[in-house]
Amino acid sequence: MIRYPAFDPPEYIDWQPDPQLLNQFRATIDNNSERRDLVRALGASELIALYEGLIRNRLHDVALKRWVKQGVISKAWLGTGEEASTIGPVHALTRTIWTDGRSTDFAAPMIRNAGACHEMGMPVADMLRGYLGTEDSPTHGRDLHIGDFSRGVLAPISHVADIMTVITGVAMSFKLKREPRVALTWIGDGSTKSGPFHESMNFAAVKRLPLVVIIQDNKVALGTRLDQHHRGSFAAWAAGYGVEGGAFDGNNVLDAFAAVRLAVDSCRNGRGPCLLIADTFRMGGHATHDEREARATFDASLFEYWGKRDPIGLFEAFLIEDSLDLETGRRMERTDALPPRNAGVLSRSEERVVNEVEQAAQEALASARDKMPRPASAADGVYAEAERELGVGR
Repeated sequence: MIRYPAFDPPEYIDWQPDPQLLNQFRATIDNNSERRDLVRALGASELIALYEGLIRNRLHDVALKRWVKQGVISKAWLGTGEEASTIGPVHALTRTIWTDGRSTDFAAPMIRNAGACHEMGMPVADMLRGYLGTEDSPTHGRDLHIGDFSRGVLAPISHVADIMTVITGVAMSFKLKREPRVALTWIGDGSTKSGPFHESMNFAAVKRLPLVVIIQDNKVALGTRLDQHHRGSFAAWAAGYGVEGGAFDGNNVLDAFAAVRLAVDSCRNGRGPCLLIADTFRMGGHATHDEREARATFDASLFEYWGKRDPIGLFEAFLIEDSLDLETGRRMERTDALPPRNAGVLSRSEERVVNEVEQAAQEALASARDKMPRPASAADGVYAEAERELGVGR
């Protein structure tokens, strides 16, 4: 994949796959028979879609970081290094739209899981417009926390743990209506210490709601290291709530996909909720304004350790060396000709996504020039229509 020295973490610039880590990437899948079977059932088109989702997620963040450096926006919240923890789980959902316009499954991302938005069908241009506060952004310029109910995306909430209460309500509605739908959300390791997380998790467990919760253990809560706010293992938490659970390699998109697909199937069969732990690391600050603080928070060796585990680089190397011919979709004996052919397929896929994101950025910038919100629209949508009709609420 293309590396961007001005925007990528320094550990990614000259990245090359470590053979030992690549073997570990494969072994992670092969060591769990249920997950292995799900991964082996994926066709070339599905694997390429996962790869393109990872690239799209990374390039969305690169576009934002570029705007910060150019002074277009003041800061951005990125998920660099954690893309697999977002893209794999979203692809495990059923992302079809029903005839009445509703999405089958629902995702509630944190702002760092922005990849969930575009993989659930939201245009990247709309996501970027959210940061620019344009009138044609999903929030009409009111907030950079964006979502789209018609696509099954619940917008993030600044008080991060509060997303748990809302998505638990969404899952409750699915159960009450007896709809075969599943809700998915992520929660940071720091936000698990809040009341809303515990209360929501306990309620979901008691009511057996179709809810998959991923604790995104990226080793830091804003600027507080995990060892400063947490004792014990997250792996024990599922049993504490009396729900099904497990863990996955948050930098292995296939492991993430398979673990969440099993959890989603369990929820759809009435055995939910499910609590999963994603082991990953954020290759940067809480936001772009504190990159230096992030580097000071941890020893350089930790960035080096996780830098070797770039989720996109490892998946790309896996696909190039795999026995699946990405052009034909057939398994074949490994030959010297197969890796270059697979690399070519991925290169063309990346080129398509690069063009897509660049076009989206240009569209968003055009909106910032021509479609900023009208001051008179500030109160639009603030009050319910029923209140307006009754003449109350103002």
